[in-house]
Amino acid sequence: MKKKTDSQPIQVISRAASILRVLGEDTGGLSLGQIAGRVNLPRSTVQRIIAALNSEHLVSVGQRAGRIQLGPAIRHLAGQSRLSDPEILTTALAAISNRTGETVDLAILDGNAMLFIDQIVGRHRLRAVSETGEHFPLTSTANGKASLALLPRETALNLARAELSETGKLQTAKLDHLLEELEGITQTGLAFDRGEHTEGISAAGFAITDSNGRIYAISIPVPSTRFTARQTLITEVLLEWRQRLNNQMK
Repeated sequence: MKKKTDSQPIQVISRAASILRVLGEDTGGLSLGQIAGRVNLPRSTVQRIIAALNSEHLVSVGQRAGRIQLGPAIRHLAGQSRLSDPEILTTALAAISNRTGETVDLAILDGNAMLFIDQIVGRHRLRAVSETGEHFPLTSTANGKASLALLPRETALNLARAELSETGKLQTAKLDHLLEELEGITQTGLAFDRGEHTEGISAAGFAITDSNGRIYAISIPVPSTRFTARQTLITEVLLEWRQRLNNQMK
């Protein structure tokens, strides 16, 4: 009697790999139907595999409902592989949090948004905490503004215009103010969000580019009631680590 082998696990892995590959080829995200068409699998099969991948943060739902993208776990691993030392950013987050006592966030520029990929939670009882895999806007967050400031000006302008357009109408005053901010960020290296993205939460942050051109941003979100009193320390620590990381990641 021929020995029966169980090829099902291998088949599932192969199908999951195919799905991840097609998502990697389209950074704007795909619907379940589009994925099913590209990998030539039934939609129901793709849905089950996507659910499993999502539970492990290997895929995530993008800003537009129903659009599936590579998840933070995949992107974080990919980002680490591009660094000369995979522990550089993790070490920086821990050190910054230890010095300030505040929560420290790590995000990566992901197309037209910032993808939140890691966080060290601060010691204060009143603190800001986000979920990995979330996407944040570029024009109203410290990490987003810092990242825009590193881009070629025309690219930054196009991204900002797209985000600041509501039902086809551009928020010209906000765009003009943002462009002034970007000039300042280019000079100082730090960006600020004073309750723009989330009422009651302020933040400061900087962005850096790795050797492969990926833009990462480290930011410190703080309840606004505490931010003013701690701004000097936060600014000092962030600028110190911005210089260190720029030297280490060249």
